[in-house]
Amino acid sequence: MFRVLTVQIEYRKDIYHFKTEDEKIKPDDFVIVDSLLGEELGRVRKTFGIKFNKIKKAVNIPEIIRVATGEDIEKYKKRKEEEDEAYDFCLSKIKEREIPIKLVRVSFSNIERKAVFFFTSEGRIDFRDIVKDLAKRIKKRIEMKQIGIRDEAKMTGGIGICGRQLCCKTFLSNIEPITLQMAKKQNIRVNPLKISGQCGRLMCCLSYEDDYGGRVYIEDQDELVGYDEEQDI
Repeated sequence: MFRVLTVQIEYRKDIYHFKTEDEKIKPDDFVIVDSLLGEELGRVRKTFGIKFNKIKKAVNIPEIIRVATGEDIEKYKKRKEEEDEAYDFCLSKIKEREIPIKLVRVSFSNIERKAVFFFTSEGRIDFRDIVKDLAKRIKKRIEMKQIGIRDEAKMTGGIGICGRQLCCKTFLSNIEPITLQMAKKQNIRVNPLKISGQCGRLMCCLSYEDDYGGRVYIEDQDELVGYDEEQDI
């Protein structure tokens, strides 16, 4: 029997689901999992005993590579310190050169000697000078990756108006388009302050019951200030 585990990637705090046949793995154990950045250190948060053949999507759940050793933990602790140092250095250069970007996260790849700097910006930015500064200091291939405001919320996390961790941070693997029509179909009062998430965009949970929402439309169009009805927000 496979067990499905909720694993929080250590130092990045991203949460994903993995499967394992190892019955000895329990909550708070450190494990090695695979990610887009290569092998990562994670900590088990929850475990679920599940019969594999009863879950159609279980085949798409990645499997835990192995239980982490003390050497693994020290290795990733050192990498976290290097990432924090790179973040502080990059932030100082952004302020020094007065570049209009917001630095979100720095991640070092385990697959290759590459450092990825995630940032948000309102437009296109010429960051060639800062890349040179970073390459001299870090001695890795530098990649500056611009992300959207919803991706920033997924990376940083937070608490939603429901009092729980943001869905995009805990279990949503793909961020789907959300529209005002979803709120209207569910007869939800279209108040931007009530239906906006931490990212300032429409909350992802508006799509959860979209297929079952009643087709009752809100007539008070004054409530629509701040949103474009046809815009994919």
